[in-house]
Amino acid sequence: MRVTARETAFKVIFASNFTGEINRGTARALYKSEKLTEDDIEYANKVLDTVEMHWNEYSAIIDKLSVSFPEVRIFPADKSIMMLALAEIYAFDDIPDVVSVNEAANIASKYSSEKSASFVSGILGEAIKEKNR
Repeated sequence: MRVTARETAFKVIFASNFTGEINRGTARALYKSEKLTEDDIEYANKVLDTVEMHWNEYSAIIDKLSVSFPEVRIFPADKSIMMLALAEIYAFDDIPDVVSVNEAANIASKYSSEKSASFVSGILGEAIKEKNR
């Protein structure tokens, strides 16, 4: 299911905050443990490739839009969730932006806090507005 694939990609991105790189070995191990389908693996790999390729760009977007919080002070879980959602928003035409924001808020509620869900949703909403200008 895409929800599991999305959460798995989030976990790999989260780990990369501490290692400085997207670890493909970790990704493969998580894919196996979560029993992802080939379609889910393809989706997760595309997310990871996109985040890896646009890490600095997405970090700059987050920094610009998080007016009250510099990007370097954002919880790693929240940053990872937003990186995943920004990859979907900018690179996945088949996923409606509102779905990406909703799924990001759900992941934030599960892995961070309720306040994080609102924060993440607000930043992503602004990113969508900028994208559509």
